[in-house]
Amino acid sequence: MIVGEIYYSRRFEKQFCTLPEHIQKRAIVAEDQFRENPLHSSLRLHQLKGELHGLWSLSINLTYRIILKRKDGGAILFVSIGKHDLYKAL
Repeated sequence: MIVGEIYYSRRFEKQFCTLPEHIQKRAIVAEDQFRENPLHSSLRLHQLKGELHGLWSLSINLTYRIILKRKDGGAILFVSIGKHDLYKAL
């Protein structure tokens, strides 16, 4: 997967601000790692299925995820961030 510019949806930005500070810091580390090597095993990047087809998930830790969408030219849109149950809200 090629990673170009990363953009943030308003939903993502609002959700990010509500996260505990230690999770925010871990999310920033995960984003940096994603930029360097999106296929790094610790990110557990995978494409979602069913109603969420077209979206991808990467792990911040065992509980928190970032949901993203691939755009043209390698651009990435971070759609949502939160605990594993955030899939239900999409």
